[in-house]
Amino acid sequence: MSDKQTAAASANTASNRAKLYQLVLFPMNNGATNVYYILTMNFIAYYANGVLGLALMFATTMVTVMRLFDAVTDPIIGALIDRTQGKFGKFRPYMILGNLIMIVSAILMYFGIQIVPDSMMWLRYTCFVLFYALYVIGYTFQTACTRSGQTCLTNDPNQRPMFTIFNTVASLLGMGIVQFLAPILGEMLGGYNSQGFFNVMIPLAIVVSAILTILAVVGIWEKDQPKYYGVGGTQEKVKLREYVEILKANKELQRLMVAGAGCKLAFSIATNMTVLCMLYGAMMGNYGGLYLPMMIIGYVFSVPFFLLTVRTSQKHGQKKSLVTYTRLALIMYIGVLVLLLLWRQGVPGVNLSLAHINLYTIAFIIFYGIGYGAYYATADMPIPMVADCSDYETYRSGRYIPGIMGTLFSLVDKLVSSLGSTIVGAAVAVIGITTLPDSTTPYSPGMEWVVVVLFCVVPMIAWIATLIAMKGYTLTGKRMKEIQEINAKRRDAIAEGMSLEEAMEKYK
Repeated sequence: MSDKQTAAASANTASNRAKLYQLVLFPMNNGATNVYYILTMNFIAYYANGVLGLALMFATTMVTVMRLFDAVTDPIIGALIDRTQGKFGKFRPYMILGNLIMIVSAILMYFGIQIVPDSMMWLRYTCFVLFYALYVIGYTFQTACTRSGQTCLTNDPNQRPMFTIFNTVASLLGMGIVQFLAPILGEMLGGYNSQGFFNVMIPLAIVVSAILTILAVVGIWEKDQPKYYGVGGTQEKVKLREYVEILKANKELQRLMVAGAGCKLAFSIATNMTVLCMLYGAMMGNYGGLYLPMMIIGYVFSVPFFLLTVRTSQKHGQKKSLVTYTRLALIMYIGVLVLLLLWRQGVPGVNLSLAHINLYTIAFIIFYGIGYGAYYATADMPIPMVADCSDYETYRSGRYIPGIMGTLFSLVDKLVSSLGSTIVGAAVAVIGITTLPDSTTPYSPGMEWVVVVLFCVVPMIAWIATLIAMKGYTLTGKRMKEIQEINAKRRDAIAEGMSLEEAMEKYK
């Protein structure tokens, strides 16, 4: 065999490429879970407080408590995924089971608790906590597969950046349906604090999430088999106490955790429905005329950045892309911050208005649009980067543990992002508001400072943390190609009878 043929054979062995439909469909798993995620993060406090009559601070704090519970269950479920290898694969059973559990929990939480009379509020509190916890377990089952399943879907450095685009499209199908329909349904059905709103939104969410789950299962069907699991196709029996050792040794995952947590915290707070109601409704005075148009503007600005991030990732690696466009978002949001500081109640020249375009509105659209577009295009980038860290762990230790790697990332991600609703609830309480603001809430003194901090300052701090963490991240595009080649040589050697230890020693 010639040198060129040998090189080509090595490249083919090293590269596990996905078909286009697989790259498109599997990320729908993220869209399926994001339907419930956006409902929980943005509306469950309205339901608990406005419909069930539970205390405001309890409602907002429970979102944080359950997010923490979600983080705690992550490593356990990650270990279960790594130990699973049945007739239906490693990931598909958890995707389907997770979605079924969320369907049951949603029905119990949003409809079952209504049966409990007002005279038994203690039972309402108890049922709310129990059904919420059930939802968290189902959510963790399914969402853990998004990060871990990528490792067997593709290891091609040119394909993995494409996962970000399809993942974002899937997220938009999930979150976007809820975000677009929520204000319309809220207007028609009595607001976010009404039972009528949830009577329509919850069945819709259940159907959309189930359809997206089915599509995702189709997407990973052919790849969910042992020959695509690591270098040996064996199951790893990693004990929970070994998690700390793995995390300590894998410096790249540590840095990605910080970056991912920063991105998620920025997103969960800046896009929180309460924050947007205060900004577009109470401050600018036209929630109905600003919320959806500004969301569309943000998505329109995101389109060219999606193309740029993929191109940059394919040419220079995902680290370069994440750093470049996060930095641009940070710079643009300085402009947004200045504009919000200039805002004055009732003064047309320093208010956002799409009905009467002024210089303030033009500047806001430019700074916000570019900043949001650059950020949104990179918001999900840490997800495919987790797959890189998982492949690096296989290269470093010989262990194929995508479930553990993905859920270790999720653990920190959720611990930090869980603060989102509590921070928003506490900030609102500080200025004396006892009910979460919605589209009809009038302006209250001090509200502009809450919006400035939550909409601008917190995301900017999170982005700075991301940039600092990425400085020492070494998994560039070039290095990932080298790692994949070494892993492929070890896999071939093991298939021919060599032990894992021998293959690890021979190919370094």
